[in-house]
Amino acid sequence: MPLDDLGGRTPFEAAKIPTIDSIVAMGRLGTVRNVPDGYPAGSDVAIMSLLGYDPTEYYSGRAPLEAAAMGIKVTDDEWIFRCNLVTIIDDIMEDYSAGHISTEEASAIIAALQSTLNDTSVHLYPGVAYRHIMTVSGDMDVTTTPPHDILGQGIARHLPRGEGSEVLLALMDRARYILADCDINAVRKDLGENPATDIWLWGQGKMPKLDPFFQKYGVHGAAISAVDLVRGIARLMDWDVLTVEGATGYVDTNYEGKGRMAVQALDHYDMVCVHVEGTDEAGHNADFKGKIHALEQIDKYIVAPVLERLKKEGDDWRILILPDHPTPCDVRTHTREAVPFVIAGRGIESGPAERKFTEAQAAQSDLHVEKGCNLMEYFLTVY
Repeated sequence: MPLDDLGGRTPFEAAKIPTIDSIVAMGRLGTVRNVPDGYPAGSDVAIMSLLGYDPTEYYSGRAPLEAAAMGIKVTDDEWIFRCNLVTIIDDIMEDYSAGHISTEEASAIIAALQSTLNDTSVHLYPGVAYRHIMTVSGDMDVTTTPPHDILGQGIARHLPRGEGSEVLLALMDRARYILADCDINAVRKDLGENPATDIWLWGQGKMPKLDPFFQKYGVHGAAISAVDLVRGIARLMDWDVLTVEGATGYVDTNYEGKGRMAVQALDHYDMVCVHVEGTDEAGHNADFKGKIHALEQIDKYIVAPVLERLKKEGDDWRILILPDHPTPCDVRTHTREAVPFVIAGRGIESGPAERKFTEAQAAQSDLHVEKGCNLMEYFLTVY
């Protein structure tokens, strides 16, 4: 969305992204809707869609996808929840990430919670930073809310509700008392950092089954991401997951390392998907400067070397660049509007050279994909 701080421009319009703009000049610009009506506007739905899997057929919740990335084994009667460490002050959701707590601190907190809860039907699994997983047995039909959707709001009307919610609420209450006496939180407060005051349970579901990507599209692939959600989808579709040292999922991620890994991976895989979370985190934090910085780093350190590598194949290549969903800085959460994309390479006609990768110019194009899961087939097969 346009921002007053940017003179009415969007971060894409303000960012210097010459390589992506050059790809627009050599390819086709369009828009795609990755979030179907009736589904949450999150990366789980949107990335599943953009990788060619219809969420209306395959989606079962966000947490199961992250559990798959972590190799967590569950039984048929276990529900899987995302377990955020958050900061709640006076019943207001102040911070969905507990001050972007470190993985080391968070892992110690999760271990302490598991031992203190002492409940054999509940299992906590440490993830990365504030993102963790909880499994619980029993019958449930609950409604939950992502914490990043309610920043600055009262939590009362967003707490879990429905069949089995009393179990979740009891766990959240117990965790609050345990975290109040946590030494790590005492240190964080002394340092002026947000403490992990609570756990927040959301994104529930059962483990899904995805048809292998090769079976659907005849292509072997790999994913590069610092986020368990993306890794989980990749593993479920039988892709390899490649790890980059220093990849954080934040604006400070190792862009250069991701670009280098992608270039190397193209020697071994038909297709490589590089995911960068920094722009999303910047949107949640209303940090338009951080978002612009992330876009410029993506262009310089990921897209540029990948494009150079692809051109060594002559004209036998394609590239697709897009966000999975919007996270506008002035909204600070995900929205479900269509996003711009550009596709270039073999068989793709070039457009006007003066076009840039912006929302407005994408909206004026003649290529609009209403069902996001159809874009992958277009990317791989349409000429």
